[in-house]
Amino acid sequence: MPMKKIITVLALSAFQFTVTAQSHWPAVSNTARPWTRWWWMGSAVDSVNINATIGQYSDAGLGGVEIVPIYGAKGYESRYLKYLSPQWVNRVDNAVEAAGKHHMGVDIALGTGWPIGGPQVSEKNAATRIHIQKYSLNKGEQLLQKVVFTDSTKKGDGVLSADGVGLMALMAYGADGAVKDLTGKVQPDGTLSWVAEEGNWQLLAAFNAKTRQKVKRAAPGGEGYTLDHFSSAALKEYLTITGKAYGDRSHGLRSFYNDSYEVYGANWTPDLFTEFEKRRGYKLQPYLRELTGNIISDSVARIKSDYRETIAALMLENFARPFAQWAHGLNMQSINQSHGSPGNLLDLYAAVDIAETETFGSSYFPIKGLRRDSADVRNVDPDPAMLKFASSAAHAMGHRFASSETFTWLTEHFKTSWSQCKPEAEQLFLAGINHVFFHGTTYSPADAAWPGWIFYASVNFVPANSLWPHLKGMSEYITRCQSVLQKGVPDNELAIYWPVYDVWHDPKGLDKALKVHDVDDWLHPSPFYKDVQRLQKEGYSFDFVSDRMLQQAKIKSGQLQVTDTGAVYKVLLVPACGKMPLETLKAIMKLAKQGLRVVIADVPADVPGVHQLALRRQAFNALKAHFPAEGSAVHVGMGSLFLSRDILKPLPTLGLEGEPLAKMKLGFIRRKDGNNYYYYIVNHTARDIDTVLPINVSADKVLLLDPQSGREGSARVERSGTKTLVKLQLKSGESVILLTTKENDKQAAWKYVTANGKDIALSGSWEVRFTAGGPVLPKPVTIEKLSSWTEWGDSTLVNFSGTAVYTTHVQLSKKAGCDYLLQLGRLCESARVWVNGKDAGFIWSIPFERRIGDLLKDGSNEIKIEVVNLMANRIRYMDRNKIPWRNYHEINFVNINYKDFNAASWAPQPSGLLGPVLIKEMTAH
Repeated sequence: MPMKKIITVLALSAFQFTVTAQSHWPAVSNTARPWTRWWWMGSAVDSVNINATIGQYSDAGLGGVEIVPIYGAKGYESRYLKYLSPQWVNRVDNAVEAAGKHHMGVDIALGTGWPIGGPQVSEKNAATRIHIQKYSLNKGEQLLQKVVFTDSTKKGDGVLSADGVGLMALMAYGADGAVKDLTGKVQPDGTLSWVAEEGNWQLLAAFNAKTRQKVKRAAPGGEGYTLDHFSSAALKEYLTITGKAYGDRSHGLRSFYNDSYEVYGANWTPDLFTEFEKRRGYKLQPYLRELTGNIISDSVARIKSDYRETIAALMLENFARPFAQWAHGLNMQSINQSHGSPGNLLDLYAAVDIAETETFGSSYFPIKGLRRDSADVRNVDPDPAMLKFASSAAHAMGHRFASSETFTWLTEHFKTSWSQCKPEAEQLFLAGINHVFFHGTTYSPADAAWPGWIFYASVNFVPANSLWPHLKGMSEYITRCQSVLQKGVPDNELAIYWPVYDVWHDPKGLDKALKVHDVDDWLHPSPFYKDVQRLQKEGYSFDFVSDRMLQQAKIKSGQLQVTDTGAVYKVLLVPACGKMPLETLKAIMKLAKQGLRVVIADVPADVPGVHQLALRRQAFNALKAHFPAEGSAVHVGMGSLFLSRDILKPLPTLGLEGEPLAKMKLGFIRRKDGNNYYYYIVNHTARDIDTVLPINVSADKVLLLDPQSGREGSARVERSGTKTLVKLQLKSGESVILLTTKENDKQAAWKYVTANGKDIALSGSWEVRFTAGGPVLPKPVTIEKLSSWTEWGDSTLVNFSGTAVYTTHVQLSKKAGCDYLLQLGRLCESARVWVNGKDAGFIWSIPFERRIGDLLKDGSNEIKIEVVNLMANRIRYMDRNKIPWRNYHEINFVNINYKDFNAASWAPQPSGLLGPVLIKEMTAH
């Protein structure tokens, strides 16, 4: 792309616009809008369809796309473009230019499919594993077989690195505990020149083997080995080839993105022995038996902890950091999903510009009326504590964004409503995430028959989705929320230390890949997690910090700050932990001397690792001697240490109180913008809230901002000491934003309302027209009673997925001092309402209602309700009639349990406006 065009695109992508006309909503750029992962199947993309689809995405309220090339659709092979070819790069340019015209941004994956790898990875630099072969010798015997790699497990076939040297070490273990290094006695052909000495000997040969894992879901031209994440040479090779294909420039792209670490069996790198000795101070080779065996002991746990610490450091220093630096060299940012990695997640997230988590599966929310069919969800609940690893790192480092791959397998294909998406997105916001990426959107050409090209894992945010016309409603909601959540700085008063060495100090297994799906093993049993749960329940705001963060942190006005631009924390909490590095305890004591207040749940038991253990223990115990007795405090320099098994107990004495709204089980997150504060509050309970809510910020004025409608108004408030009491009405499933301010502007008062029992039922006839969808468009119909259109005795309606418009009229006498609330009752799945020809907006989430008093008039009123249903019924029709639609390479298409997908046996999904529909008269006050 000519440089002039690139500059133009970048300028457009930074264009500022306001969400609504109200003055207190922040101005937002495209980053406040939701982005989407954009799968390029077979990279079979062209400029015409790129322009058309980008336009559709923009119209639906999306702010950007993240290009991920993957496997292709069968029958379209002639359109495939080879990854990183000049033609492929030209299509990237087309996408950036098209996005720029719509003020959208573009990110791109660092490779194709996942995990990172491909033809840029030579066999030498492919993911590596240690392979152990065992031999036995008695006194006087010489090994007859050669010490060469033989993989009897058949898990891999790659034995030697490119230079032909696969053996890394050969160690001999005698019955009396003797250990001998025989590596130097192995001849080039594998012959061992050694005769066994006194006793019985077990020999362990360690080979540098390859996992042979290939990139999953790879695009054409992206096939190849998975990268060795622990090798700087491997990453350099990969990035050099990739950068060359891009001409070592950004092409107007914002960021390179790296997917979650799903590298199986990779636990080694060729120079690990050298790196281990350099970092840990002793050789690892003599401990091969302990490292790779199943001995359960403290000494084995220490060795494995040292190994895991080394692997973690290599991944940070040889992958995460240089990846970010390389992106910066191209004037781009880096995005990394660190979860699943065998490292310290906080450090890995902190090393890149945008830390990205993901939601996988469906959470349970007790919201009134929220649909959750156990047959259509995975038995996996996203854990808010897991989500906070990404946001905590972003906050501590002062990074503006913390992002998420959002809604992966939220429900079964074609059965996800936008109302089910909303609380899942809100849970992310409450965890500190403020930059949502949908999972996801498949590029599909105009000539692909319905449903177009579809990715194998839900949710399907595609124009072919019958819900697509109402996606803008959810997009606008997310945009308003994120405009606030990207404003100012996080206001979390507590930092809580994450004791990763307790995770690493485990004699079982080898590497410790900290996976989202394994939190029951490595996160939930810990005292850290239990403290996190209690803090959340009591209304405290906090972030997690790592050993490395504490060791680099400084004190600013008595508060903890990891970087000069990072968040500040009033108190450091240290949960009970079995192992803590001496350097970390030294850092904590130093910070306390400089003015930090530290609450410690229990005296850390010991240091981790093997090297100079007695010496480190001695220094560690000397520092612990400064600790106070249980339940008391001691001054340390300018700061103080509190020792309390109940880690929350000292907090009130330190001037810290949890937000009272947590007692009502309301979720919240707080941000500070200059002298003002934002509270984002969500009601995920089954109760409607109508109360005076205390908040811990003292304010002269509080504005209520409704992210659903964009309305705003001045709340009714009182002062009570240091607290502010805010009148709040919040129904089950609703959210609101509070903006505290000392400004004395003339903002109109928020309109509080109470139902007065005078309901008007829209029980007359309804005219129903079907305006879009298929497989065929049903004929118009007049109905006297609302029910699912699948029950109206017409097979075309049973099979139909699309849009219907319901119209009726109602007589009404408006009363002064009243507002009117339109309630739709049961809705399958989303609606858009017009009252007397004026747009009242989308009703896409629970509660299915909207205030319409300003649009009603005395006399006859026309109510028009456009309803869209799920894709499910049309897909069911196609499968029952064996109409082909899923025909892809690689994994093809699977259901939520990763079995072959077939909707033929599904029952028809309820569709349309089921009611009852009411207009509720509300007394305003």
